[in-house]
Amino acid sequence: MLDPVVDFFTRIFYWIGRAIGKVIAMVLWPFVTFRNWLRGKGWFIKIPVFLVLLMLALGYLYLFYITQFWGDTDPNYVKRYDFGATHHAAGERLDDGTCAPSAMVEVTADLIARNVVDDVWVPSNPLHKAGLFFVWDWKDTPFFDNKAAFQLGVNQAVRRTAIELVDRLGRVRGTSSINENLQKAREAANYREDAWVVTLSPPFLQPSTQARLRDARKYLLAFNAELAACRADFDVRADNLLQFYDRVTGDIGSTSEILQRQMEGSNFTGFDRRADDRFWFTYGQLYGYYGILAAAGSDFRDVFKTRNLSSIWVRTDMQLEDALKVRPPIVTNGSPSSLIKSHLETIGFDLLRVRSNLVEMRDVLDR
Repeated sequence: MLDPVVDFFTRIFYWIGRAIGKVIAMVLWPFVTFRNWLRGKGWFIKIPVFLVLLMLALGYLYLFYITQFWGDTDPNYVKRYDFGATHHAAGERLDDGTCAPSAMVEVTADLIARNVVDDVWVPSNPLHKAGLFFVWDWKDTPFFDNKAAFQLGVNQAVRRTAIELVDRLGRVRGTSSINENLQKAREAANYREDAWVVTLSPPFLQPSTQARLRDARKYLLAFNAELAACRADFDVRADNLLQFYDRVTGDIGSTSEILQRQMEGSNFTGFDRRADDRFWFTYGQLYGYYGILAAAGSDFRDVFKTRNLSSIWVRTDMQLEDALKVRPPIVTNGSPSSLIKSHLETIGFDLLRVRSNLVEMRDVLDR
């Protein structure tokens, strides 16, 4: 009586097994073909081939290490600075005759250090740039791209801040000259994000992204040293803070649009090969702006006090802290009718909550 049912499931598992076998055969076919070609060759060919394969194997092991083992990503890292007790308004003259350095510059330099000094910059790794078997980009796969996306998100916040430091914050009302250290920091921070030391175009050697970001950090710290010695300017006017908030809201607004386009392609299964790098880029951007915005509150503390921005900032601080608690092991992008959660929708909602508060603070400053 149960024989037809047993036969049915037997056939189902048989065809599933055949399908899996064909997929494995397709994956192994290039390696089997290469082995057959190499079998009849002499050692003068085999030895270089084995050396190349050994280098590739070691390279992929290193790639696995730098992509799966992340540096410090503590979402509460801002509390270590204790801005209220240990910092003063940027450029404020202190009792000992020195001036207070900028908390924004300090945090921006620390974010760069988190990416390229305390950790390894993934996007420049040659095998990461080459992709899976030199065919698929890692961002089109569910692995090896999450840390790179996070680092690029943090770097996006660093780049925007470096631009604003040069254009408005590090000079007085646009009439003073551009600070040389800030100018060099901006150029270095906006260097190509995937540059390796070797390139295919003459002169075939170039500074790596990691080296240029280290330079950006060095110039930022040099500017803060100048500011502490009262030999540089930091213009803590309300309209400068307004302009900075305007730029940040535009930056994260662009990210929310990218998330929206990705969510439009969601499906019932929740599987989306690009959802993970979109999520972790947004997470990295929020991670970077969390520290930079908190530092802005310290540098512009007099503006915060006179315009009563503290209560709005406390709410924004809590929202950023809540957003950074979302760290899923697997990022899914389920459709609205699916039982599968959409992590893009979750972080996108947090992103818009932060943006709405920044817009509110901007409106207060504009009155």
